[in-house]
Amino acid sequence: MKRPRILIVDDEAAIRQSLAGVLEDEGYSVASVASGEACLEELQRTQFDLVLLDIWLPGIDGLETLSRIQQLPATIRPAVVMISGHGTIETAVRATKLGAFDFLEKPLTIDKVLVVVKNALKQRRLEQVVEEWRSQQSAELQIIGESVPIKALRQQLRLMAPTNGRVLIFGESGTGKELVARAIHAMSLRASEPFVAVNCAAIPEELIESELFGHRKGSFTGATEDKIGKFQRADGGTLFLDEVGDMSLKTQAKLLRALDEQAIEPIGASEPVKVDVRVIAATNKNLEEEIEKGNFREDLYYRLNVIPFYVPPLRERVEDIPLLADHFIRYFSQAYGRPPKELTPDAYELLMSYHWPGNVRELRNLMERIVIMHPSTRVTARDIPLPSPGSSRRSPGELAVDRFTSLQEVRRAAEREYILQKLREAGGNISRAAELVGLDRRHLYRKMKALGIHPGDVT
Repeated sequence: MKRPRILIVDDEAAIRQSLAGVLEDEGYSVASVASGEACLEELQRTQFDLVLLDIWLPGIDGLETLSRIQQLPATIRPAVVMISGHGTIETAVRATKLGAFDFLEKPLTIDKVLVVVKNALKQRRLEQVVEEWRSQQSAELQIIGESVPIKALRQQLRLMAPTNGRVLIFGESGTGKELVARAIHAMSLRASEPFVAVNCAAIPEELIESELFGHRKGSFTGATEDKIGKFQRADGGTLFLDEVGDMSLKTQAKLLRALDEQAIEPIGASEPVKVDVRVIAATNKNLEEEIEKGNFREDLYYRLNVIPFYVPPLRERVEDIPLLADHFIRYFSQAYGRPPKELTPDAYELLMSYHWPGNVRELRNLMERIVIMHPSTRVTARDIPLPSPGSSRRSPGELAVDRFTSLQEVRRAAEREYILQKLREAGGNISRAAELVGLDRRHLYRKMKALGIHPGDVT
């Protein structure tokens, strides 16, 4: 395990030597310099975890040195503990405002120094974890592509994300509607508040009202305790309603009221609860057609559709496929600790010739499979499990019966493929899929669970 590196900055040689001896005895790797200028030069050459920095130094003083250290990138910036023999409350406050972790007064005591050093290093490790998480989140929120539709989408994001306007995102399943919603939240004034996502198609109709608005204990059979709904969980932040077109008319009416009044009424509650929520909705349906059919409220449509977004399918942005493939390859190689893979020109050609019915999600899943399963770092068209034009490979829905060892396995695989197909036809709507299959909704849920099918597999 790498030993934490500590830099001591003090113009008194005796203090540098005594501190270095104590810290080295505790297992730390220690270096020391006598001035602020030398400190900044050393930080350019070597990465340190902690700097013990005297305030009174020749040349630039400790506070100015601290200020310059804070300008370093967060990934290499060390924690700083200030040291002074003439400390005042005003100096300590100023050092803290400039970013110092703590303030030690001379004469130094070994126990105090060791406790502060330990805590400062622990705090820096936590900050690094947070920074890595933020970097990862930022990478996951990237909208990859240089096609005209994607450039226009990014420009639209920059314009409207900082507002509180409601957004309605249109696009086929798998195009990245939730990614766009999360990007809007991350670029908004609510970025530090919660982002709460709800898949309206995946929640049974009898439960969605409770999921959105919550309920009080005893309000219905099975309500054994109070439940906080998604609206309250998103208070101050953003609520993302995915597949809002699958919401029942009854729930639509309650959603409309919540949007109008900025208040919700949990089931069984006697008083409404005020909420401050920005709502972003998404759908893969034509809501204007749904309005004509009587399946969606026109007034709700106009409440949600303040700022419309259209996320194009992958077949309309073919030039982005190589960029997306490379991005996913890098992402999953890093996530799984695998060496990066290189796609050959014929591999890109195959990817760009495919229709991608599952859109970006299908491409992402394929690249993850390649990173996990393909042993070589070089990936050719022959290594990509996609049907090439004119090939004799099986179509995605065709069962490879030669891989089964029993009739029971064949039956299970056929049932699974049949249910997945009906779920795709129903756009992921469980109730509609149950009608197509000829099963009760609950029976279909049990069957899906037994066959290892999740609602997210088809959305």
